[in-house]
Amino acid sequence: MGSRRRHPDTLNEAAVTGVRVGGQHISIYIFGLSGGGATRRTLTLAGGFAKRGHRVDLVVVEAEGPLAGKLPEGVRLVVLDSVLLRLAGRKRRRRIKASGFALARYLWRERPDVLLSAANHVHLTAVIAARLSQAPVRVVLRVSNHLTESHLGASERPRPHRLRFARYIYGRADAVITVSQGIADDLVDHTSLSQDRVFAVMNPSYTPEIETAALAPLDHAWVAAGAAPLLLGAGRLAPAKDFATLLRAFARVRARRPAHLVILGEGRKRRSLEQLVLKLGIAADVELHGFVENPFAWMSRASLFVLSSAWEGSPGVLVEAMACGCPIVSTDCPSGPDEILAGGRYGRLVPVGDDAALAEAIIETLDATIDRDALRARAREYAIDRAVERYLDVLLRSV
Repeated sequence: MGSRRRHPDTLNEAAVTGVRVGGQHISIYIFGLSGGGATRRTLTLAGGFAKRGHRVDLVVVEAEGPLAGKLPEGVRLVVLDSVLLRLAGRKRRRRIKASGFALARYLWRERPDVLLSAANHVHLTAVIAARLSQAPVRVVLRVSNHLTESHLGASERPRPHRLRFARYIYGRADAVITVSQGIADDLVDHTSLSQDRVFAVMNPSYTPEIETAALAPLDHAWVAAGAAPLLLGAGRLAPAKDFATLLRAFARVRARRPAHLVILGEGRKRRSLEQLVLKLGIAADVELHGFVENPFAWMSRASLFVLSSAWEGSPGVLVEAMACGCPIVSTDCPSGPDEILAGGRYGRLVPVGDDAALAEAIIETLDATIDRDALRARAREYAIDRAVERYLDVLLRSV
């Protein structure tokens, strides 16, 4: 037979160098290489598995994105391909559904010991593909969002049918890893999963590189000496992050004292947030800065980091801010902030959606003396080694 063109899901030629052959074969499935915190932490985990001698494949539907050049050493990039995917268009949801047969073919051919589905939006495809492949692969789902709150509670569009569907899917996994204890408790309470199949493992949010990146130059008038206090927010411009409450709180702060606010991130709520900025009359002191590759340079120079989320999983951005020595104010949303901030020991916690309480906490924190070394020490408790070992314990159980 003549040479045949290999589909991209066979391997990524540029990523093969350094693949280890010892240990177990771990496959991690995500949609793509976007610049979000969840993707960064997935890459961190993949690199940690590879350093411990395991063969690691990062299986993606799309290889493009801000983190495309950040593949850890020893991790092979597998880009799924099929006729269905080529016909699916560019919408993410449609492409994820269309990737099922390609993922099943990969599992049947490669026979990994375990498949870690690393993002909520790909879990359904992962479970179905594993069954279609008939491969003896252990399926573990990484759940990073509070199940009932994201589908029912604070969501702008309650979707009880999706909650029922999620219960069905999660029940067919061999194990579930949650990024906080709050999510784990919620899953056990509202699905058929037993406690012995649900494991809370903290996110590997801290690496020493954060503190190095925090020292990088940053050219912006609002971080210059003598500038007014800089408040910082970061995350997708999406309903869960509730940046509208942050803007309203900032308007209250700005009415009482000089200050600036920068929000890092992109998303579908940008236009409505820009309109709210104009309505509140704070446009001169607010910047929706967009995605940045190095948010840590901003965190190290900010007077305060503010998380205004309506719900979370375990917001690693709080750990990253603490690693930069940045004081924190956060909503006490389900779930994660209370655990990361130790009930308020490392940062003020306020009710979700309460812009008046958020503004008061911001002002009080700006006026307080903060032990920044204590914040950095707390962040180091979320170092990669502890998380990687716990993940491996769950992933390779009974393999």
